[in-house]
Amino acid sequence: MDIEPVSITPKALEEVQNIMDHKGIPADYSLRIGIKGGGCGAMGYVIGFDKPNESDISYTIEQIPVVVDKKHVMYLIGLEVDFVEEADARGFSFNKPETV
Repeated sequence: MDIEPVSITPKALEEVQNIMDHKGIPADYSLRIGIKGGGCGAMGYVIGFDKPNESDISYTIEQIPVVVDKKHVMYLIGLEVDFVEEADARGFSFNKPETV
């Protein structure tokens, strides 16, 4: 697939690989990145592991299979997934430049 709507930082890729290696993620699962509705019309991002569906686009980043539902692509283009570790929090973060 030529479209890669979401990019993933090296730190996030390292954490995804760590999860895949140590949490029993089945080999036929991919990293799924998507959107979810929020309150007051707000939209949030979701990340997890899932089997690819016919309605997905699939691509690979550094040997990590990634899937995105085709219906979500227009909302995800330009999104960067990162992984942060701070004194009081650690987890994935989603960065998307605002368009004018």
